[in-house]
Amino acid sequence: MMLGALRGDRRDVLRRAIGVVVLVAATVFAAVSIVGLSDADRLTTAVVTVLAGSAVTLGFAVGPPITASVDPLDPRRFAVIGPEPRRLAGALLLAGFVSVPVLVTLVLGVSIAVAWSAYGASAVAGVVSVALGLTTCVLFARVSMALGALVQRPRQSRELMSVYLVAILVVVVPIGVFLGSLEWRGAVPSQLASAAEILSWTPIGAAWAIGLAPTTGAALGSVVVALATVALLALAWFALVEVLLTTTRRPVAVRERGGLGWFALLPGTPGGAVAARSLSYWLRDRRYIVNVAIVPIAAVVSTVPLLVAGVPFELAVLLPVPIMALFFGWLPHNDLAYDSTALWMHIASGVRGIPDRIGRLVPVLLIAIPILAVSLPLAIVAHGRWAIFPAMVGVCAALFLGGLGLSSVSSVLAPYAVSRPGDSPFQQPQRTGSGGVMAQGLVMLGALLTASPAGWLTWQAINGTAIDAMFALWVGVGAGAIVLVVGIALGAVLYESRATRLMEFAEAS
Repeated sequence: MMLGALRGDRRDVLRRAIGVVVLVAATVFAAVSIVGLSDADRLTTAVVTVLAGSAVTLGFAVGPPITASVDPLDPRRFAVIGPEPRRLAGALLLAGFVSVPVLVTLVLGVSIAVAWSAYGASAVAGVVSVALGLTTCVLFARVSMALGALVQRPRQSRELMSVYLVAILVVVVPIGVFLGSLEWRGAVPSQLASAAEILSWTPIGAAWAIGLAPTTGAALGSVVVALATVALLALAWFALVEVLLTTTRRPVAVRERGGLGWFALLPGTPGGAVAARSLSYWLRDRRYIVNVAIVPIAAVVSTVPLLVAGVPFELAVLLPVPIMALFFGWLPHNDLAYDSTALWMHIASGVRGIPDRIGRLVPVLLIAIPILAVSLPLAIVAHGRWAIFPAMVGVCAALFLGGLGLSSVSSVLAPYAVSRPGDSPFQQPQRTGSGGVMAQGLVMLGALLTASPAGWLTWQAINGTAIDAMFALWVGVGAGAIVLVVGIALGAVLYESRATRLMEFAEAS
């Protein structure tokens, strides 16, 4: 199969050949750089190799679903010859070692072992580390592809790819900002050393920490973790092969992917249907799009009066992210009213309260979490003290989750008229009474009260009490989670008891 990739259309062969040349050049450069670590100190070499090895292993685990790779060694391709599952699983596992990514990893692993030898690491430790590391990578790739074959549909959808990209954004950008903010000063930052130490006790990093472990006990611990990881992954692989060979997939109609979008991606449950419908509206309806776009603008603009009033810059830059968290949690406080007369579909189909309440929060979660995850590290960099990062996470979690919980109650208990579908988002209908104003204000006030304990602890952390930062994190996350759960439960009960009144409101507004 590897040689077959160099056959076929001339342009495809040329493209693959160029890719191989680039990959070989990058591998040689990386190998030379790793061998050059022998000139650095022992701690630097250990940290770099553990972090790099962990990144490579994680790539084998998450790469197949993200890139929508087609597994050439899919066990179902061999079902026509009636193989015995265990023998086929073993054969495919051995064949998994013969691939370009594994060969590249092997070269890098040998380079790491050579770099370790400069510090007295034994050849046995290097061989064990490389063998366990390669085996872990191959098993992660096999298990990841097998799971993907079980749960993914025949063709990747644009919606699924967008979810993967958002997940990458949430993880990569904060890590990049954090690494860019570190002060090296000729030595490895203590934060990276701590991260490498933690990774050496995890499935993705244990194999790469054996050679330069600080103590014999630490080396044995990494070996045990690596062996346990290989054993568990091997058991999972053999079990998945048997499932793949004995499970008949339900036939999928050709037209199923014709335009269902989020409905084809999300589970076929009441909650999944509500979430898919809400996502379609949030990403296409101008009224939702304008509301989302205004949140970051309002948060940034709110810092200008503070700067004019003389508030120090390092304090003012911390304010926009909590404001965004507050407004994101507040956005769905009148979500039912935006449905207008389409609300009859939910009521007539007998959707229960819990699926409706949870499904309507999915779009806000998918939009707000990436924005907050990217904005918060940038704010901390501008502030200059990473020690308060956990506290800020706690405050934002309390504001966001608390707002979502209260909004789940408000949208059922006190809906108010909004612009109809297709109207300008800046066109507001006439309202009688002050119910809408009260609902908006109470949701915001409740979210602020939910976050007040975490906010006070965060202020203590900003003033120098670093021990309060982690306490603020757990207090904020805990308070927000409690309000969210209680709000969803109460909103579900109100939704079921007020269904008739909600339909009357939708028809009249």
